[in-house]
Amino acid sequence: MDDSSIGVRIRRFRGKALTQRQLADQAGVSVDLVRKLEQGGRQTASIASLQKIARALDVDIADLIGNRHGIPSGNPDAGIVAIRHALTPVDDLLGSAPEEAAVSLEDGRRAVDYAWGAYWSGHYGLLTTILPTGLTQLRATVHAARNGSVAPANELLARMYWVTGCTLVHLGQTDPAFLSIRLALAAAERGEDPLLLATIRGSVAWQLLVQGRYGESRGVALRAASELEPDGEVAPAHLSAYGSLVLQGATAAGRAQNVPDALALLETAGEVALRLGVDRQDYETYFGPSQVVMQTVDVNVSAERYPEALTAAAQMPVNGGLPQASRARHLADTAVAWTRTGQYGRALGALLDAERVGGADWMKYQSLPRHIVSELLDNDRRMPLRAFARRLGVNT
Repeated sequence: MDDSSIGVRIRRFRGKALTQRQLADQAGVSVDLVRKLEQGGRQTASIASLQKIARALDVDIADLIGNRHGIPSGNPDAGIVAIRHALTPVDDLLGSAPEEAAVSLEDGRRAVDYAWGAYWSGHYGLLTTILPTGLTQLRATVHAARNGSVAPANELLARMYWVTGCTLVHLGQTDPAFLSIRLALAAAERGEDPLLLATIRGSVAWQLLVQGRYGESRGVALRAASELEPDGEVAPAHLSAYGSLVLQGATAAGRAQNVPDALALLETAGEVALRLGVDRQDYETYFGPSQVVMQTVDVNVSAERYPEALTAAAQMPVNGGLPQASRARHLADTAVAWTRTGQYGRALGALLDAERVGGADWMKYQSLPRHIVSELLDNDRRMPLRAFARRLGVNT
């Protein structure tokens, strides 16, 4: 078995402190699942089960699935360490001015838009080179802002902190990611845009979801949604923000294995999407019919309801408005469902589509496709799968 597999990590973290049965009991999963993971009989499990195992082992799920990434670079001002430094300045304690000069609101807006474009294209390596400077420049802009420029400067800084937090999640850096999203929330509170503030609260809920804090994730998302609940006619951006928050609550309920609650919330989100009629992007967030289908698949895969996941996936609009990274992730989720229903050829096809849509940079930072490929290799060792496995760095 590959020494970087989930099973090897579980056995290493478990050590002599817990037997397989004790780990299973503490995690609330079957001992058969723990045994099969450790023996390589299964290469992955549902996100909910892996979160439970990680919590019982007192480790972060990123450590369990091998999803922490460094970005080696010859540039000392780039990479994860540089982002951490940018998130934790001590200028005030040193009595010194910010390291970077302030930029105009127009230049700051261009920098933020560029960063979000890179994020939704899955270019995480590129983001580690531009985020440290972007954060320090916009912090200097806020420091220099006066009168009418204070609120817009803080809103730009909030959006830059936000994209930083989202990027760090994908690099497996959950602690600095959460620091970044809380800094984004604080900056948004100094702005004047209630929809921006509510949407960033939705991103807090997403990060709680990533950490396995499902009840808190659902509560944060739905509380923010309740403050935006439409009363009569509202602007499409308002409707989109509300629907996105409800959808986040549904995803959290699904990860908590509360399927009836998740399905009810998905139905509410679907009604909002139907009212909009199209996929929209507002406040760096996508919402509409395509996003509802994507999260319906996610909920069903998380609950190991694989036939239902495939039924939902078939409803994806042909020319939907999902960004590249989301489309690739949706294809990976669909590949899980194809794999678990024994349709291995279709699973490989979905993964190849995910690679094509997401690109090599996106694929490099994803653990789910590697785990699916490892599982597929147990059933199919033909050349196309083996070649794909080698591209992902999976032992064949």
